[in-house]
Amino acid sequence: MNNLLELSNEQLTSSLSKMILSASGWRTIFAKSGEEQDNTTEITDGLAGISLLIGKSFCDWFSKEFSQIKNKRIVLACDTRPTGKTIADYVLRSVIASGFDIRYVGVASAPEVMAYARKLDGFIYISASHNPIGHNGIKFGLNDGGVIDGEKSKVLIESFKNLCNQDDASEIAKNLFSSCNQDLLKEVYQKTEFYKKECLQSYSEFFYEITAASKDDGIIKPIFSSIKKSIKENPISVACDLNGSARCLSIDSKIFAENEIPFFTINDEAFKIAHEIIPEPENLIYCADFMKKLHSEGNNSVKLGYMPDCDGDRGNIVYWSDDENQPKILKAQEVFSLSVLSELAFMDYLADKFPQFNSEKKAISVNDPTSMRIEEIAKCFNVEVHRAEVGEANVVNLARELRNQNYQVRILGEGSNGGTITNPAAVRDPINTIFALLKLLCLKDEVLPNGKVVLGLFHRWCKFSGNESLYRENFTLDDVTKTLPKYITTGVSEPRAILHIQNSNHSDLKSKYQKNFEKFWQEKKSYLFERYGISSWQAVCNNGTKQTNGLTDFSVSARGGLKIIFYNEEKNPISFIWMRGSGTESAFRVMCDVKVLDNSEISLTKATEFEKELLEYHSNLIKLSDSI
Repeated sequence: MNNLLELSNEQLTSSLSKMILSASGWRTIFAKSGEEQDNTTEITDGLAGISLLIGKSFCDWFSKEFSQIKNKRIVLACDTRPTGKTIADYVLRSVIASGFDIRYVGVASAPEVMAYARKLDGFIYISASHNPIGHNGIKFGLNDGGVIDGEKSKVLIESFKNLCNQDDASEIAKNLFSSCNQDLLKEVYQKTEFYKKECLQSYSEFFYEITAASKDDGIIKPIFSSIKKSIKENPISVACDLNGSARCLSIDSKIFAENEIPFFTINDEAFKIAHEIIPEPENLIYCADFMKKLHSEGNNSVKLGYMPDCDGDRGNIVYWSDDENQPKILKAQEVFSLSVLSELAFMDYLADKFPQFNSEKKAISVNDPTSMRIEEIAKCFNVEVHRAEVGEANVVNLARELRNQNYQVRILGEGSNGGTITNPAAVRDPINTIFALLKLLCLKDEVLPNGKVVLGLFHRWCKFSGNESLYRENFTLDDVTKTLPKYITTGVSEPRAILHIQNSNHSDLKSKYQKNFEKFWQEKKSYLFERYGISSWQAVCNNGTKQTNGLTDFSVSARGGLKIIFYNEEKNPISFIWMRGSGTESAFRVMCDVKVLDNSEISLTKATEFEKELLEYHSNLIKLSDSI
């Protein structure tokens, strides 16, 4: 426990200056040393004071925003980062001192906390998602299952900054610490195990509702019975590298056991983080190696594997390739594409069986750097694609706006990181991704009692996408991936996807970029046409949930996403380049998406080379704009 007697305003303002504050979360390096890879549990006095003021800021904001709620019930939890429980203790004291009914569940995954919060009034969650272990942060939400929206977040951030900059800020923090009722604090800690069980139960119930798209047992039971029956006939097991994450203490093992799916795990002790946290290809190799080991030991039914990040809301996929007899790591965009394909086919499948699932207006909500392959998949199911700025909160809020316009929005997410959000959830969840794939593999053609033939999910996709000749009864995930629209897309964790720029005024940077890009276009348009059939372009920006097409002034995208979409002579989009400064990291992200024009190896090679070339042009133009 820190000694706060000497806490000063200077320590608070210094700590505040290093924080990134956004709707997606408030983050900084909390480790006392300031080193991002430090696994200490200790934080500085300044950050202890900041943690106390964070709790008060949220309570003050919540009390003002929801004054009609008398007994304000909030759940508090953390992931398995070393500093998590330390920060939680200070936040806990502050929230108790503010008079809230706080339910501390200790370590829990983000989707678990957000499912539980639906039965309460809100949540405070301590995590820095996929960042290194010395980092930590805070997310805030209400009882709608997601983080608070951009507008509410701005108000909360401003309130927090004002509190930290008050002349008596350090005294406020000290008083919060000392005025916390010790008996209440003890009682909260004593009830942690009880509330953790409630939290897990809420999450488990919510999982079944999400997977079956219904609360009705008359729909849930047949869906899961079909999955069990298929797995009994064609065994499928799942492997997971839990990497010491919060999912070590979540529902995963229980859910797989209930559905008679063998589940194999490594690094399954909470807090023992074995390697880097971000679930990108360089860290999915451990899961892939584990799957190899299991197969070498005779566990040949292991077909799917995943690795979550520390807070357990994101996880990408490894699958066993029967064609190559080895594990294959799916890229983030492929994971998202398969999830979208499965869930859109699933809703169409349900509509064949249950009239209440029919909907004329259907949409999905994705972030702006999601590959254009999503448009091709969605079009096959007569589903519109709507895009928001990067950030889970933006994608979730866009989906809410669409539902208010009477759209059915079954699935949403950020293709750039593989994050899949399945309605009614409002947060990414790897177990939902795994079950999207299981549904795709297990829900096959059936004949209803009235004689009607209902196509399975993959057969349905093959028919709608014009690939019915590729369907076979005993298909594998290899067969499914072969039918995906083919694109070459920059990976979010690749070194070339991150630039470091000097100009913090992104409007100014993008204004300069526009001049350089227009000059580049005049010089290179003939070459780009000959090279890849590009004949025109348009600029698009995404700010929050708003998309502006045909942008004539690049600077108005400000700190949002800016994209240049390239078209062929038929006015079909065939590639794009994109840029945006991160809201949670000190990085400027870039990417490129290129359509493979046909199924030949020559086209694949050409698209691969062009993606590298186009991204290099894009990056060089940004660097040139930054140097002016």
